[in-house]
Amino acid sequence: MNQLLRKIPKVDEVLKAPGWAELVDTYPEIPAKEALRTFLDQLRSGIREGTVASIPPIDAIVGEVRRMVVRETSPSLKRVINGTGVIIHTNLGRSLLAREAVEAITNAATNYVNLEYDLGEGTRGNRYEHCTSVLKKLTGCESALVVNNNAGAVFLVLNTLAEGKKVIISRGELVEIGGSFRIPDVMKKSGAILTEVGTTNRTYKQDYERAMGEGAGLLMKAHTSNYRIKGFVREILVEELVALGRDYSVPTYFDAGSGLLFSMSGLSSHDEPVIVEDLAKGIDIISFSGDKLPGAPQAGIIVGKTEYIDAMKRNPLARALRADKLTLAGLEATLLLYLDEKKAKTAIPTLKMLFEDKEALKKKAVRMVRILKGHSPDCAVSVAEMASEVGGGTMPDVSIPSFGITLKPARLSARQFEERLRRLEIPVIGRIEKDAFLIDMRTIRKSDEEALISGIETALANE
Repeated sequence: MNQLLRKIPKVDEVLKAPGWAELVDTYPEIPAKEALRTFLDQLRSGIREGTVASIPPIDAIVGEVRRMVVRETSPSLKRVINGTGVIIHTNLGRSLLAREAVEAITNAATNYVNLEYDLGEGTRGNRYEHCTSVLKKLTGCESALVVNNNAGAVFLVLNTLAEGKKVIISRGELVEIGGSFRIPDVMKKSGAILTEVGTTNRTYKQDYERAMGEGAGLLMKAHTSNYRIKGFVREILVEELVALGRDYSVPTYFDAGSGLLFSMSGLSSHDEPVIVEDLAKGIDIISFSGDKLPGAPQAGIIVGKTEYIDAMKRNPLARALRADKLTLAGLEATLLLYLDEKKAKTAIPTLKMLFEDKEALKKKAVRMVRILKGHSPDCAVSVAEMASEVGGGTMPDVSIPSFGITLKPARLSARQFEERLRRLEIPVIGRIEKDAFLIDMRTIRKSDEEALISGIETALANE
C-alpha cells in the first residue's frame, strides 16, 4: 500500500504534462486543478480501501480530470428526448415554445428593447402593457397583468383583494398542486382569512351565502385541474358565484389553473375552463398559467376588471412577482399566434402535439421501427398502440389515443436499458411496461429522430 501511495504523482508533475496545457487552454484552470486534487485524493482513498491496485499514467490522469471538468463546467439543464407521451411534462420543462416565441426571446435577449420605455411619447413606459392589448383581444377582458407564474398570481390576487378579510371557497376546491403548493397555505401567507364552505364532494350557492357577512373580501373558485371527484358531486357554478358577488358587492375570483384560450372541442371528456367564456359570465378576476395549455413560457396571467387589476399593479408585491423581458417577449409572441386559431394549432408545439392525428403517429412509428430493425438486430422492436396524456396537472381524465414503439433488448433488462438511455449525452426518457421500454411518438419531434436512433444504438452497444 505504501509503495502505491508513493507512486501517485505530485500535482506539479501533472501540471507539467503536455496534455495539461491543452486542457487548461480549453477549460478554466481553477476548476481543473480542483478536479486534479480530487482525483488524486480518490486514488489515495482507493489504495487504502484496497479498491485501487495500480496507478494510471499521467496522461490517463489528465484524461480523467478532463472528464471531471467537462461534467463540472457543463450546464445542469440539458436537452432530453421526451418519449413518455406526456405533452406538458412538468419534470421535463412543460411546454415547448413556438418558433415565433423563440425568435422574440432571442431578440429581447440580444438587443435593447422598449421594456419600460414609451416610444410614442419618449418617456418612461410600463412593462405591464406589453401583453395587455393581445389579451384583451383574445379574452375580452378589461385589463390584464402578467406575473412570474400562476402561484404568484394567486398570491397577488389574494393579498391585494382580501388581506385581513375572509376568502370564501368550497372545501372541495382547496387544491394542492406539485411541490406541495396548497391553497390554504398560500391564503395564510397572503394575509387572507380562509373560510371553507360545503363538503368535499358537494357545495351549493347557499353554502357560500351562509358564510357571507362582515369581513367577506373575496368569493373564490379554484379549478381542480389535477384531479377529479366523480359520482355524487356538485360544485358552485361561475354564474352562481357572479350573482352572489353582485348581490353582496364582493369581488369574485376564479383560479382556472391551466386555462384554455379556445375550446378544445377535438378532445373528448374534458372540462377545462375556457377563459373567454368565464369572463363573459361576469367573473371579476381569472388567473391561469402561461406554460401549460397556452404553450407559452412560464407565467401567471391575470385578466379581469380594470379596478382590480390596477390595484394589483400598485401592490408592492407586484414588483417581486413581475415577469422579465424574456418571459414577456415569448408570451406575447405566443398569444399573437392565437389570433388565428388554425395557425395556433400548427405553430404552437403543445397544441400541435395535442391535435396530431393518430394515423400520422402510426406512420412515424412504422418508419422508426424499420430503421431500428436494420441497425439493431439484437433488440426486438415493434409498433404499438399507446395512450398519451396532456400532463402539467391538466385534464387528468383525458387519454389521447396514440402510437409508439416498444423495445426489448436481448441482453438487457428493460430497467438496465432505461438507465443507459437516461445517461446518454442526449438522454432519452420513456416508460417501462411489462419489461419493455416504450417510446410514445406523440412527443417525439422530427428534430429528435436522429438523436433518438443514435441514442438507442449507443445504449444497446454499450456493454
